[in-house]
Order: sequence, then C-alpha cells, then structure tokens
Amino acid sequence: MIAPDTLLRIAPWSRHLKPEEVEVASAGVVERSFAANEHIFLRGDQFDYWTGIVTGLARMSTVSRGGKATTFAGMSAGAWFGEGSVLKNEPRRYDVVALRATRAALMERPTFMWLFENSVGFNRFLVTQLNERLGQFIGLVEVGRTLDATARLARSIASLFNPILYPNTTRHLEITQEEIGALSGLSRQNANQCLKTLEREGLLRVEYGGVTVLDLDRLRCYGD
Repeated sequence: MIAPDTLLRIAPWSRHLKPEEVEVASAGVVERSFAANEHIFLRGDQFDYWTGIVTGLARMSTVSRGGKATTFAGMSAGAWFGEGSVLKNEPRRYDVVALRATRAALMERPTFMWLFENSVGFNRFLVTQLNERLGQFIGLVEVGRTLDATARLARSIASLFNPILYPNTTRHLEITQEEIGALSGLSRQNANQCLKTLEREGLLRVEYGGVTVLDLDRLRCYGD
C-alpha cells in the first residue's frame, strides 16, 4: 500500500474522491520499478492491475502474427491505463514496455472494482478517460492510414499533450529521439529527419535531452 498523500500526488483522478475513498484506493496500490525495455505486461497476460505511470515513459503496442508492429500510445507520468481489461477481467490485448527506467503504480482489481461500484467521482473520471482514449485510438487509425512519416511523428508528439490522459505534461518533453521514433513507429534516423522538418517550420525546438513544443495546435493538425 501507499500513503494517501502519495496517491494524491501521483494520481490526479484521486483528487476527485472523498477522503474515505482515497483511503481505500491508497491501500490497494503498490509501486514497482521497471528497467528500460522491460515489459510491464505482455499481450495475453492476466494482469490484474490498473496501472499508472509515476515517472518515466512506456509504450503500448502490439505485434501481428505477420510481424508487423503497431504502436497504440505512449504513456508518460500521470497517465493511467488498462481500465477496460480490468473492468472486463480479461487478458491484455497489447504489450506495454518501459522505454526508459520507469516507476509504475499498480492498483489491484478488487480496489478498482470497489471504487467503480461505490465512487461517483471515480466513475465520472472513468467515463471521461474512456471517451478520450477512444478518440485517441480513432485518431491513430486515421494517422496510420493517411499521413506520411513527419505527420505521424507530429501527431504522436501532440497526443502526449491530452490534458485528460496525460495531466502532468508540460510544453517541454524530456524525451529522446529514439523514444520519439519508438512512439511513432519510426527509426531514430527517420525520427531525426522529421524533427528537423518540424523545427524548421517553427512547431517545436529540439534540445539536448528533449523537445519543446512551440505550436501545439499546428502539431495536432499537421498533415491535414
């Protein structure tokens, strides 16, 4: 378990709970560290935890039987994910791997279900979260089918600025070009070229150890 004040710090959704609900929630959460390239869970795992990223960066993806890899989303600090699988009590349909040293918060399923059945604030958050995630995945289908590499990379970066899914993100992302490529389905070399294009167009600034977004609105619609 973790302390209630720790939960309030690492889980923005918990600030909408009643004090007694925060106590229940914090008692059902543990923290665990994952090394870079270590899987948090694999497709097919019966992973009975709702998961939040405390620090670090993770990638949600899958590989088809033919070997084609598809990245669904990146998860940065403040992101919580996997509520669908927890609600349905089913094996995971995707892999989640830490792209760098990452610390995650794991809420056990009984605690999640207690909140689902008893907390109005938690349910309001879940409805909003599921709606935003659906919109993200619909956008992913469009991006993957219709846009070139630079546009895919631009949209991948912009997706990390969803205030519901990633509430702790600032305009400066501490992210490497290799990590950006991994989230966009591109090699580091291709990601570097795409970043240079976006920098020339004034949408972002590439810096040592990260990227600063200068025009988020244009990133979000890049390629339209």
